[in-house]
Amino acid sequence: MAITVELPALGESVVEGTITKWFVKEGDRVERDQPLVEVSTDKVDAEIPAPEAGVIERILAPEGETVPVGAALVTISTGGAAAAAPKPVAAKQAEPKLAKPVEPKQAEVAAAPARRATPVAKRAAAEAGVDLRDVEATGVGGRVTKGDVARGVAATAAPAAPRPLGAPAPIHRVALPGAGNQPPYLSYQVQEGDRVIPMTPLRKIVAEHMVLSKQISPHVGAVAEVDMQGVVRARDAHKKAFQAQHGFSLTFLPFIVHAAVRALREFPRLNASVLEDAIVEKRAIHIGVAVETEKGLVVPVVRDADRLSLAGLAAAIEDLSARARTKKLSPDDLRGGTFTVSNPGRHGNLYGFAIINQPQVGILRMGEIVKRPVVRTTDGEDAIVIRPIMHLALSYDHRAVDGAPANAFLHHVRELLEGGDFES
Repeated sequence: MAITVELPALGESVVEGTITKWFVKEGDRVERDQPLVEVSTDKVDAEIPAPEAGVIERILAPEGETVPVGAALVTISTGGAAAAAPKPVAAKQAEPKLAKPVEPKQAEVAAAPARRATPVAKRAAAEAGVDLRDVEATGVGGRVTKGDVARGVAATAAPAAPRPLGAPAPIHRVALPGAGNQPPYLSYQVQEGDRVIPMTPLRKIVAEHMVLSKQISPHVGAVAEVDMQGVVRARDAHKKAFQAQHGFSLTFLPFIVHAAVRALREFPRLNASVLEDAIVEKRAIHIGVAVETEKGLVVPVVRDADRLSLAGLAAAIEDLSARARTKKLSPDDLRGGTFTVSNPGRHGNLYGFAIINQPQVGILRMGEIVKRPVVRTTDGEDAIVIRPIMHLALSYDHRAVDGAPANAFLHHVRELLEGGDFES
């Protein structure tokens, strides 16, 4: 009996994946749960395991090809020892016909369908207005890849020869991806010296998701200035013991998540989704934590964050961050977030508004902590003191959340951080 392994859903809103590496070949014997192939998406790199032991019968998606969720990747024969893998059958080549001579242009047209290309390369070529017959193929088995198309676009944009001294720079008109339906005043004309970098498939998916989120959700922003003195003191008092006990550093991110989770209990409208003409306030609180990796931003999810202590949140965030950077996140690690906290790192600037991670209705973005002079009142006297200040920026979906509860939620996060109570 033969079974077919399909590309699973590797995270919410992931619709396709690129085959980056096969660990097996046709004819190999595999065991249950043995990794078969590595697939890359805009959110995660995942290894697809064998569901049963058997022999690799046929690989259906070559390396470099982008396939949709549910596409067949490989067939495995599970018929036991007798299931020796059949040798791949080479495609029978058509015998040449000695027909009437074909003109060169007709020959090129006749040969065009035989030019193989990955689906993403075909799509990129169509968007960029590049003829696949004019692109040098460097992919597996002579296939045209997305990179080949990109080089073809760059070659189109390159100037043919240096212009004479003092002559005006020529204007090169290049069909950029996604520009086909734009009015002329929104299109940029590539100039000499510009570097044209077509989006990778992953970058395009991220771009599509961001545009979709802005189209779906009317984004509104609110900013709170937070005195982090209590957090800094608590962290300084416990960071050595925490490092010794847990084996990793205690950062500021768990404190922010801890406060956000407690505030979400009080303001469940921020822990919600819009479902057609209804608003669903979710019982579970699953916090997405944005993590920067070499591939870009991914958002693994801390499950039941409201049940975890500050130390538990720190451990969960450290585990997810480490696995994100080593490409060991599972699809389940990326599903089901109900609210997101984004930490742009040490160089986060004053503040910035993040785009909502659909289908959530809110995202909280941290700014960097900077020492600033502020006015504090002690014993009835005002004094200027130096405090570590952070700006927290909340983006929320105005379909589900009005300004009053959104601002009250953010104010409560501020109160919890400045109050310095991180025990509950």
